Amino acid sequence: MANEVTAVAIDKDKHSQAAVRWAVDNLLSSNPYIILIHVRVRNQSPNNSTTSPDTNRDKFEAEIKQLFLPYRGFCSRKGVRIKEVVLDDMDIGEAIVSYVDHNYINNIVVGASTRGFLQSWRLKNVDVPTCLLKSSPDFCSVYVIAKGKIMNLKTATRAPPYNAVQVRRPPSPLGRPAQLASDSSAPEDAMKTSHGPNSTSESSTSSLYTPRTSHGPNSNSESSNFSGSYGFRSGDTSHPTTSREFSNSSNGNSSASVIDAEMRRLRMELKQTMEMYNSACKEANSAKEKSLEVQQWKKDEARKVENARHAEEAALSLAKLEKAKAHAALEAAEKSKRLALLEAKRRRDFEMKSQTESEARSKVVNALEKNDIRYRKYDYEDIKIATGNFSESLKIGEGGYGPVYRATLDHTPVAVKVLRSDAAQGMKQFQQEVEVLSCIRHPNMVLLLGACPESGCLVYEYMENGSLEDRLFRRGGTPPIPWWIRFKIAAEIATGLLFLHQTKPEPLVHRDLKPANILLDRYYVSKISDVGLARLVPPSVADNVTQYHMTSAAGTFCYIDPEYQQTGMLGTKSDVYSLGVMLLQVITGRPPMGLTHHVERSIERGTFQDLVDPSVPNWPMEEAISFAKMALRCAELRRKDRPDLGSEILPELNRLRALGYSESNNIRNFNSSPNSYTSNSHLRSSHANQVS
Repeated sequence: MANEVTAVAIDKDKHSQAAVRWAVDNLLSSNPYIILIHVRVRNQSPNNSTTSPDTNRDKFEAEIKQLFLPYRGFCSRKGVRIKEVVLDDMDIGEAIVSYVDHNYINNIVVGASTRGFLQSWRLKNVDVPTCLLKSSPDFCSVYVIAKGKIMNLKTATRAPPYNAVQVRRPPSPLGRPAQLASDSSAPEDAMKTSHGPNSTSESSTSSLYTPRTSHGPNSNSESSNFSGSYGFRSGDTSHPTTSREFSNSSNGNSSASVIDAEMRRLRMELKQTMEMYNSACKEANSAKEKSLEVQQWKKDEARKVENARHAEEAALSLAKLEKAKAHAALEAAEKSKRLALLEAKRRRDFEMKSQTESEARSKVVNALEKNDIRYRKYDYEDIKIATGNFSESLKIGEGGYGPVYRATLDHTPVAVKVLRSDAAQGMKQFQQEVEVLSCIRHPNMVLLLGACPESGCLVYEYMENGSLEDRLFRRGGTPPIPWWIRFKIAAEIATGLLFLHQTKPEPLVHRDLKPANILLDRYYVSKISDVGLARLVPPSVADNVTQYHMTSAAGTFCYIDPEYQQTGMLGTKSDVYSLGVMLLQVITGRPPMGLTHHVERSIERGTFQDLVDPSVPNWPMEEAISFAKMALRCAELRRKDRPDLGSEILPELNRLRALGYSESNNIRNFNSSPNSYTSNSHLRSSHANQVS
């Protein structure tokens, strides 16, 4: 409102400056007029001093001027008119409240009271801001300011009385001269203002000092600093820019009643505070109990949620386990079904195989009975008796065809090969071997004495020195074969193989030539056996390009012709490859795996003498190298690079065999001791690989 009057209680502290600054910035927008109130405690009054009144008055005037000087400059720069009021009383709060009540002040602003702050404003532990908040009239708003902000606020509840307008009207800008006291006691009387219980206005004896108010040239300054120079010259004190009022308000007789009333009010407030405190304690306890109940409820709910989660996890785990069991049961059922189907299929296959083998056996028997094949047919019972009911003690070996037993038939030592019931293509091999061996006779082919078609038994001549493989690796502790005997064996193998390739009307390819299928008699004469895999090829392709397409390769891995293995094209030079690998074994006494590579590298490096069989002394190294080179040519990967058996290989081997014949003394000694390369330890195993 335009006629609102604002007062600020000030003292010598920075909080008063903050209060004035806040009041100017926030309450004087419509009425740039402010009252600055300062209260001096009675015992600090000049009347209590022992000095002269004039001296006290001058000192008092200097102190007041020094106190109000910063505020004058600040308000001048802000364009605010001020009224300076100094009150003298024992109770600071009561003095300010009385002044506010008598002058109908709308707003009273005071700085916050803290420890060490406004010490002159405290009397008997009475806090001035608190006193104003409690005792100020209801038409006055109280603002307690701390650090430029409102710390406490009491808002007016009603408007001031109507007659307050004339009382609180600010002085005219022109002002009027001050009325000075006529006697020497004026300084003392000018500071006294009665503030009794019924006092509502200033005493008539108080001297009102109201000089004119002026706005200096620096009144537009925006600075809010209260320290330093304020633009006042030394002559400014004779013409102040604000009005100041001195009031002496004191009533000693009413002090005791005021203190008693204050004590009663404080007791009542303390009682009310205690009641409020007890009520707050009860409410706090109740709230605490409710909080505990809520916390307990939350814990119970959390426990229930956790239990529910565990139950859910357990249910999910159980469901997963049951699902896994059901899946496992389904898989087991499927597996059982597959096994049952497989077993049924296997049974059908076995029945069909048994039927096929039975039919094949019957066909073989019928074919052998119908064909004019010259061989002796042995009775199964005679063979069973000769082998001691196929005794394990007479078993001398076992090949892919079946076991081989030593027996005596017609007072002649023989080797009996029995067809195994589960041998693949057993009856077919049986028929093939009977047909081939019964039709041919050669010194280097094993002799077939007879057969028993019903039981699948083949009867051969007995070979005392077993297989070439056993003798090369000296199984059974037999002595090593001399080098000239090895040359002779190689020539005999080539002779027998050439005989097979020159059969009429069609050449015969052995397909499984290896040391295990070369048998040696008591005089180390070599003979080719196991012709069960032999195949006839058309005579039109029986020469260097002899080839015949087979659906599947047969033979032993390291001895199979690579072209035959890849293309299925069979020819007489397929046996030449096998012969080359076997000849390298004859001279080195080593396994066939990678042998061609090792021999070729040793010849290139000149270390072939380290590769020949070290158990044989006095190797003719030049002839041995020639033998090895010829064997390497036989083992060429491409069929067209291999030499011809009849025109190239056999002549070279016969030459080397003739070299061995020149060692007549050694050969004679060897023949005079025919059993020098046999021993009892290997007789029973000599036919282990007669038929593999």
